[in-house]
Amino acid sequence: MDGILLVDKPRGMTSHDVVDFIRKKFGFKKVGHAGTLDPLATGLLVILIGNATKKSEHLRGEDKAYTTTVKPGVTTDTGDRYGKVLDEKDCDINPEKITKVLNRFMGEIEQVPPMFSAKKHKGKRLYEYARKGIEIERKARKVTIKKLELIHFGKSEFSLEIKCSKGTYIRQLACDIGEALGCGAHITGLRRTRSGSFNVDDSIKIDDLNKGSIDNIHENIIRI
Repeated sequence: MDGILLVDKPRGMTSHDVVDFIRKKFGFKKVGHAGTLDPLATGLLVILIGNATKKSEHLRGEDKAYTTTVKPGVTTDTGDRYGKVLDEKDCDINPEKITKVLNRFMGEIEQVPPMFSAKKHKGKRLYEYARKGIEIERKARKVTIKKLELIHFGKSEFSLEIKCSKGTYIRQLACDIGEALGCGAHITGLRRTRSGSFNVDDSIKIDDLNKGSIDNIHENIIRI
């Protein structure tokens, strides 16, 4: 079988976990995906089956869209709520101040990959070094932020809608926004809503896949 399966990844699973589950559940020999999602993140994971795996590089290169919840005033070593708290500050913010800062991150920007990421250095993931307390020098790279909009504001947390180019680290973007606000920040939630032309609204949940059979999955596979 060759095709694309849109999966709504739950929090706690790695992208590899989802690939492994589908391979074992349905007996597919070749299964891959078109862009990693952090275990913290939920949302659209584009699963490639059979000859569709040949399209991986092309699909990974497409724009992505996310919603994320940001907690200002607290900086963690991972950039998310599961990390060690490094600093806490009072954060005097309002929607106008946030929007003004967000405008500074629109367009092409330079972003340094975070240490807690899957980017490789000498064959190892950066997070493997980070867990051992080893800091690796990373070069900034250019990414493009095409949409960065405040969609909910609260004193303790606010939410953003983001459309960006491939390779954009949303956790790092939130940390950089927090720094620009003068108080630091980390994310407490992250959801991928789009990948290229694919929408999370058209995806299937893992629980539904688990209940289904090989015949059921045929209905959800996009033929190539």
